[in-house]
Amino acid sequence: DLHLSLRRQSQMCIRDRLQPFPLVSEVTNKIIKPFIFPNYMEKNKTAQWVDISKEVQDALKTDKAVVALESTIISHGMPYPQNLETALAVENIIRNEGAFPATIAVSGGRIKIGLSRQELQQFAQNSDLVKVSRRDLPVVLSQKLSGGTTVAATMICAQIAGIPVFVTGGIGGVHRENEKTMDVSADLTELAHTKVAVVCAGIKSILDIPRTLEYLETHGVPVIGYQTAEFPSFYTPSSGSMVQTRIDTPEDIARCMKIKWDLGLAGGLVIGNPVPPKDAMDESLIEGAITEALKEATEKEIEGKEVTPYLLERINQLTHGESLKSNIALVRNNASLGAKIALAYKALL
Repeated sequence: DLHLSLRRQSQMCIRDRLQPFPLVSEVTNKIIKPFIFPNYMEKNKTAQWVDISKEVQDALKTDKAVVALESTIISHGMPYPQNLETALAVENIIRNEGAFPATIAVSGGRIKIGLSRQELQQFAQNSDLVKVSRRDLPVVLSQKLSGGTTVAATMICAQIAGIPVFVTGGIGGVHRENEKTMDVSADLTELAHTKVAVVCAGIKSILDIPRTLEYLETHGVPVIGYQTAEFPSFYTPSSGSMVQTRIDTPEDIARCMKIKWDLGLAGGLVIGNPVPPKDAMDESLIEGAITEALKEATEKEIEGKEVTPYLLERINQLTHGESLKSNIALVRNNASLGAKIALAYKALL
């Protein structure tokens, strides 16, 4: 039976996490679309660890555009109440563009895709949250802990839910003096094999931007500059490093995403969206603060996942709150672009 055969093929593809290839009917010589379970998550073991909010579920079921949002920016990236205010504002920006936000976090050993206002409030005020990256997910879930998901972990969770667009502030990268520490963010390896497009204001400028771009090139990750040929540097619009290509519209970015994944190429894309000039920081001021913060972190022997939260907090102190203002502005700017890209991508399907 042809339909039974197609169904078995799709089951095998889902089991092996493969993209089913279209079959050609010997009778009609036309492509036959393989059967894919609409309730994909109910057919594998992932569902037992994931809770999707009703708003996000309804959006996915009705084929609406959804944008994933990380939660370490709330738990480790900003102080209260600015973290809560920013989270709510970003969600509203996405809704106003016509898409649906899905803030992702881990709560009590459950992956949460979409948080209520009350959950965001509780999350923003909780000082005991773990920073959750790829390696931490099984540990945090098994111990029923709660935490904010990094870019890497958010990408994993977004792909599980079928959300192809993710908005953040800045991605992780190769740390300065990497030749001594071997410190490379798991965000980069995730971008190499997880099919999610990440909209950001560049690589956090506390990192080594040229080496990070080299790493992404080696692993086949497209790096796109939105209306810019120069890769943004988080707090400032430019870094001195060029992007792979400049693309000027959300529609063309969406088309690039679709072609990449239609070709069966693994991994995501990085879309660098510069901080608006009016919200950018003075380059010499921010670089001075970064240099001082890095020196202090080394003296205090701060290592691993604690480095970035420490640097962001210390830089905010050294710039008298100006870096936080810039951070908030760039995230809001990214949310608007991310929603536009999500809508454009959905229109191509």
